[in-house]
Amino acid sequence: MQTKRFGEKYGQYALVAGGSDGLGYAFAEAIARRGLNLVLIARQEDRLRAAAARLLETYQVDVIPLAADMADFENVKKLISALDVSIGLLVYNAAFAPIGLFENTIEEHLALAADVNVKGPLLLAKFLSAPMIQRKRGGIVLMSSLAGGQGSPKIAAYAATKSFNAILAEGLWKELRPHGIDVIACCAGAVLTPGYKQAEKTRKAPGAMEALAVAEKTLNALGGGPVIIPGLINKAGRFILARLLSRKAAINIMSKNTGGLS
Repeated sequence: MQTKRFGEKYGQYALVAGGSDGLGYAFAEAIARRGLNLVLIARQEDRLRAAAARLLETYQVDVIPLAADMADFENVKKLISALDVSIGLLVYNAAFAPIGLFENTIEEHLALAADVNVKGPLLLAKFLSAPMIQRKRGGIVLMSSLAGGQGSPKIAAYAATKSFNAILAEGLWKELRPHGIDVIACCAGAVLTPGYKQAEKTRKAPGAMEALAVAEKTLNALGGGPVIIPGLINKAGRFILARLLSRKAAINIMSKNTGGLS
């Protein structure tokens, strides 16, 4: 979508949850390229402010950093409510991924995954969509994952939360479309972020993509269908896993891809 049309459609400010680095920063950069101002939310204030400074210097857009934990939604809501800006685009990229066997994962990490990956996008989409409905325009991007298409050993809880986001986006795509609000779930494969490179000790997963490429393809698809799968290899993989193979076979294949995570 051209810069002018993008601004007309989604307004002055976009909010990126988890926007200080990795894929979240790539989304912030892709949005800034389109001329929108930014509200960035992340836990680590030093990284957040550094990211905001880089975006301001490079793209000359207003960048408001909010240091907050998406697990504490009431605080996030309070901070956003105090802003005197109109947010017309939400990108929910914040996530917590417990890695390892379920039997070895502590309850606190499972609860955190549910708070950040499920409760966070659900309630933030509800909160920000209300004024979008009144304005008759807006956009919501929820990050899902190819891991959420079937059970994914060693990231079982994370994969389940990502399945939730894809189904939520599909329902909201239909419900909010009459109000002029575009909704899409990005079902990405492996994204070459610093966090992924640290977790994947053995080899790069097939179809792994650079973060900025994933962000650009997702934003370009906003306003189309309810789901995007960036990358031809990932599209083919999703088709094979979901349509051609049994669930048992799909889980076994995914296990081979996630077995090296630690």
